[in-house]
Amino acid sequence: MPKARIYRPDKSAMQSGKGPMKEWVLEFAPEKPVFVDALMGWAGSADMKSEIHLFFPTREAAVAYAKRQRIPYEIYLPNQRREVRKAYADNFKYGKIKG
Repeated sequence: MPKARIYRPDKSAMQSGKGPMKEWVLEFAPEKPVFVDALMGWAGSADMKSEIHLFFPTREAAVAYAKRQRIPYEIYLPNQRREVRKAYADNFKYGKIKG
């Protein structure tokens, strides 16, 4: 049985919202290596478990599922974000340092 990883995904650079950051994901590590098709040059895989992504509302729910199904797992904790509050008016502030 391949090892699963449990993590909370970060938002991508193309998103401004934090919606996808609320769920925890359980996904399996690849068992077989990726191969390159000789004719077309496309990357392919015969590993079906790498296609499975299970979503859970909490980390505890994901761990409970992994234990119930006897899946070995690793937990990756998310980095803490530091929120920087800015106002649009700060762009026009007197004495603003130009960089």
